[in-house]
Amino acid sequence: MTQTKPTSIWDLDHKVIGKLTWHFDELDSTSNHAATHSGEIANNGLAIIADSQTYGRGQHGRVWNANKGQSVLLSVLLFPPDGLRRPAILTAWAAVAVCNTIQDFLGIKASIKWPNDILMDGRKISGILIEQSAGTIIGIGLNILQTPLEFATLGLPFATSMQQFTPHPLNTHEIAKRLLSNLDEIYHQLLDGNVQMLEKDWVSGMGLLGREVLLEEHKKKHEGKLLKQSFANLELESSMGIRQQFIPENILHLSEFNPYAESQP
Repeated sequence: MTQTKPTSIWDLDHKVIGKLTWHFDELDSTSNHAATHSGEIANNGLAIIADSQTYGRGQHGRVWNANKGQSVLLSVLLFPPDGLRRPAILTAWAAVAVCNTIQDFLGIKASIKWPNDILMDGRKISGILIEQSAGTIIGIGLNILQTPLEFATLGLPFATSMQQFTPHPLNTHEIAKRLLSNLDEIYHQLLDGNVQMLEKDWVSGMGLLGREVLLEEHKKKHEGKLLKQSFANLELESSMGIRQQFIPENILHLSEFNPYAESQP
């Protein structure tokens, strides 16, 4: 049975994000639980944390479940101003906060994979899901303690966790609190109108500017050098010198172009 009352309430000295944080032992989905409170704007910044979830949601309807105490499973309910409601900005905000958190604990820089994954050593360590209705719900899953054997057993050979990059023991609650702190700090920069800093960190975290890339829209693919990446648009220059601009929300995938990828078995 899904919990209706939190196991504990975290007293965090934050301005908005996580100022009210409810911690649960288990939920079906942190995002589902956050959605039940989206009818009240007073819940702006409410954070829902679970030690385990039985029916977490990932991108494209995938399931994101986790055994108890191995991951940060977090959803934040927000009512952002119109200028910050864009999925591209919100996903970048969450992605950069996750990368900063990993850097804080491991001293290693993670990378952002378009549109909503975080990678370490080329393997997925975190996923982000933005859902919008009455309020905006930002769901984040961050792998902390899983072993390679556990991922292999689950059929996830390309997944990894923070513990695999340090000999020191990690604590999921400590990491969750730091993540909430980083989310809160960046969000207030955005509210103050400083979108440029987030945009710069987002572009740097992706590391594709100036490279040959493959950009995929719905039913259409484009190859070219990435000349510009911003929240306003991305600009590609083809091998023929033709330049095209694309709205971030219309881009399904963006990756470094590998001319041999489709010919490989």
